[in-house]
Amino acid sequence: MKLYRVIIPVSNIELATEFYQKILSMEGNRVSDGRHYFDCGGTILACFDPKADGDEFDARQNPDHIYLSTANLDEILTNIKNWDASLIVDPINTQPWGEKTLYAKDPFGNPLCFVDEKTVFKG
Repeated sequence: MKLYRVIIPVSNIELATEFYQKILSMEGNRVSDGRHYFDCGGTILACFDPKADGDEFDARQNPDHIYLSTANLDEILTNIKNWDASLIVDPINTQPWGEKTLYAKDPFGNPLCFVDEKTVFKG
């Protein structure tokens, strides 16, 4: 079995696309009026705006973090600060289990954690 897609609920697909393009440093692909996909190492990070896609329900933020590993943690921090520094929940820190992390939110309140790929702890 393989995890292939994770949904990020958003209420404005244009804003979400702009934010994630900037933060992830990739263009991604618009696959429908309310969906923009980013290929994150074989797992799709899918920004989904239900209203823009014609659904009758509103987006609700994810209850817990999406974790993304990166070789450019400092660049991610800079990109988020340049977007809106208030989105930083916890700047770069090393956790007791050894992961170097950056906790943030997207503009829709979805919790994100970026982890230095050299320190990813898998249990």
